[in-house]
Amino acid sequence: MIEIQCIGAARQVTGSKHLLRTSRATILLDCGLFQGRRKEAAEQNRAIAQHVPIDDLDAVVLSHAHIDHAGALPLLAKRGYHGPIYATPATRDLCGPMLLDAAMIQEADARHIQKLIEREHLDMEPAQPLYNHEDVTALLGQMVALPYRRAQEIAPGVVLKFLDAGHVLGSAVVVLDVEEDDTRIAFAVDLGRKGLPILREPEVPGGINCLIMESTYGDRLHAPIEEVDSALAAAINRTAKRGGKIIIPSFALERAQEVVYSIKRLRKANQVPALPVYVDSPLTVKLTDVFKMHPECYDKETYAMLVSGDSPFDFDGLHYVSDKEESKALTASAGPHIVISASGMCEAGRILHHLREGIEDPRNTILIVGYQAQHTLGRRIVERHREVKVFGVMRRLAAEVVVLNGFSAHADQKDLIEFAEGVRSLGKLRQVLLVHGEPPAQAVLIAELTKNGFAKVQAPGPDERIRV
Repeated sequence: MIEIQCIGAARQVTGSKHLLRTSRATILLDCGLFQGRRKEAAEQNRAIAQHVPIDDLDAVVLSHAHIDHAGALPLLAKRGYHGPIYATPATRDLCGPMLLDAAMIQEADARHIQKLIEREHLDMEPAQPLYNHEDVTALLGQMVALPYRRAQEIAPGVVLKFLDAGHVLGSAVVVLDVEEDDTRIAFAVDLGRKGLPILREPEVPGGINCLIMESTYGDRLHAPIEEVDSALAAAINRTAKRGGKIIIPSFALERAQEVVYSIKRLRKANQVPALPVYVDSPLTVKLTDVFKMHPECYDKETYAMLVSGDSPFDFDGLHYVSDKEESKALTASAGPHIVISASGMCEAGRILHHLREGIEDPRNTILIVGYQAQHTLGRRIVERHREVKVFGVMRRLAAEVVVLNGFSAHADQKDLIEFAEGVRSLGKLRQVLLVHGEPPAQAVLIAELTKNGFAKVQAPGPDERIRV
């Protein structure tokens, strides 16, 4: 018997955790943090041992380094898992700075909230970090790097191979050959888009019987990158004329690098003024250095740029900010300028300080360049609530809000259908399981796949077990 249990990212987009059970092995696919309402997310994350059979795990396989896929790994190890964690070399290298940064942010936010409680007598619960620096350091020793397209037995009767998912640096389509019933499973969460700069396009696996696939944008199509560049230019020019700041919450991995590259293209084409651009994220600085270490992940154009010395991640007027005092000075400074800061869903990190100071100024623009999960601050900004809570204090949302979903590194509906059709054309695909998506998007994608001849398409609920 082969069974998939969707613990997280089931009818939602965070907390990716999926169990593969066979008669001989138990494997965890991804181990991400839940994000959303602070209290509820913390409770779900702390309860990891109630949902994951830690003592039974033979191996953990990590698709990529984003926090909603990798962020609970230190907690898993802290709760007693000491076995191997398989990832691509780039993902392993990214996990060091990303997980250490996550631990640091948890500790810093806990201290900041405690100060607010004491100084302003706020009626809110103190925050407790999920894990610390030592937990992350211990966890990193368990990670095993496996290059793309190299087969490796990871548990009795289970062989793993990574293919390029084209989503973020090092991201992988996880292919698992299960000896039992001679079954091949593909775990394609998350998938990249076709035609974007920097990374190669997703590889389509062959011989797949069961496809587990993301559905984040299963109900919509992305604008072409050329249109996104035009919309970005318009937002920058409009805000510069007002003398405001362009505040861009961005995921430190991939999205920040893509936005920097887009601004570089616009400046080269003289479509935007030469405003100072600040990447106010120590993590982004570190991750950009990791990018330079892994040319095996790039498309031909980006590789040629790097070889020629024209890095897509550098230009005159671009400043990478690591120092805390420099960040504080930037937060307090007037526009016009552009600041790119983490976290991408506005749930933690330096972006909260920029929003606190800039969200009530109508001259400013908050530019959203990534998916915002339900119940996050980023989602409330996208929905344009009159007031939003930043560091426990309600703030008036007076800044202009611009949403550019075209920057997304996630496949849209067309990409997802084409990927599924490609998988079907190369094997005996029997079933498709949709994860990492909200119910409305999943319902539309199920209808479209069914219309295209896919006989068995399901969107499992949390903790639901599906027979393969």
